[in-house]
Amino acid sequence: MTPSPVLDFKFTAPPESPAQTFLPGRPAGVLGRSFTPERNPRLQGLQCLRCDTLYPVTLANDGCPACRQAGFHVGLRASYRPGGADVVPMPYVQGFSLGEGNTPQHDMPELAQQFGVARLSIKDESRNPTGSPKDRLTAMGVAQALDAGAHTLVLASSGNTAVSAAHYAWAAGLGCEVATYEAMPATYARQLDALGARRYVFADNTGRWGFVRERSQYPGYFALSNYRLPALGSAPLGVEGYKAIAEECLQDGGLPDHVVVPTGRGDMAWGIYAGFRDLLAAGRIARLPRMWLVEPFPRLSRVLGGGALNGSYPGRTAQLSSAGATVTYLQWQAATASGGGAVVVGDDEARAARRLLTAAGVSAELAAAAGLGAVRQLREAETIAADAHVVLVLTSDASSDPSWPDRAVAA
Repeated sequence: MTPSPVLDFKFTAPPESPAQTFLPGRPAGVLGRSFTPERNPRLQGLQCLRCDTLYPVTLANDGCPACRQAGFHVGLRASYRPGGADVVPMPYVQGFSLGEGNTPQHDMPELAQQFGVARLSIKDESRNPTGSPKDRLTAMGVAQALDAGAHTLVLASSGNTAVSAAHYAWAAGLGCEVATYEAMPATYARQLDALGARRYVFADNTGRWGFVRERSQYPGYFALSNYRLPALGSAPLGVEGYKAIAEECLQDGGLPDHVVVPTGRGDMAWGIYAGFRDLLAAGRIARLPRMWLVEPFPRLSRVLGGGALNGSYPGRTAQLSSAGATVTYLQWQAATASGGGAVVVGDDEARAARRLLTAAGVSAELAAAAGLGAVRQLREAETIAADAHVVLVLTSDASSDPSWPDRAVAA
């Protein structure tokens, strides 16, 4: 364990040959070293989410300097020039892929009837190559790393993002360094070790993010995850990968009225919102769906109630994929700009929802099952109308969730 009280301190020096940190005998450059991503010619830079100031595309993820001077900690998004046939533009017209995306969307008529809504659909993101929507983020991140000539991905994660990054880095011929908690689930740790990713263990977020921030200062290192406090979110071009979920939802099931998504720091929720925003701007849809961000204890809900956006809102939960104490401008914007909000679903309610999903033949990690609990709350409050179409984003199945199986419930 390497505890860290501050962000600015020095860690173990990087390996002399970072790209050679994988297992002996691994093929050099499985896919990526001979692959050059093709950047979208419409990509003009990174733009502040709040003030719209435009900055050049870099590997750094330090947010908007102008807003920071004014006391706001705001991330950046990709900005594209007008024109082009791509309704939902992406940073790369030919990126790096292991087959992520185009995940199935299933209608669940029995659950819809049980919850009193006209239509309830599940967007099954567990069908991505490593079992979670993080592959969409990682694919874009790897493309940017290859585009910029980086040799190593570095990130803070003890869950799905770590697994995704290790797989994609291995396939791309990149190094991978992951700052984790002590209690990283063994099933995730085994995958990282098998893929040759280097793990560094810390006691808290301060240590993890400090490590990523320090590493990102070295040439050739690309930080995929957040490393700032107050938090900004993951690498902006990586977050763009989530926008495709919106277009897929529209193609596979029509425009939903509500989208319910588990949230940690809001990368995916904002990406889905941004995808629908692009569709609206292109005239493909007439309105935005309302985005409901599901959290295991009050964070965003406290901010929406008047709390500080850059505050710390700690809590304990078994919902590993949506844990954390921070809130980002990404989350706030996705909720408020879409007319949605935050819904708190505790672990017991999430477990009850997971039993319903399991009975319906759906395997869900606890954080994903919490989305069904949110649908119940919103329906009971009549925030979701009886004639609504609701899409629930299933982030991952229960196979690698340390909270599975659920404890038995006494009769």
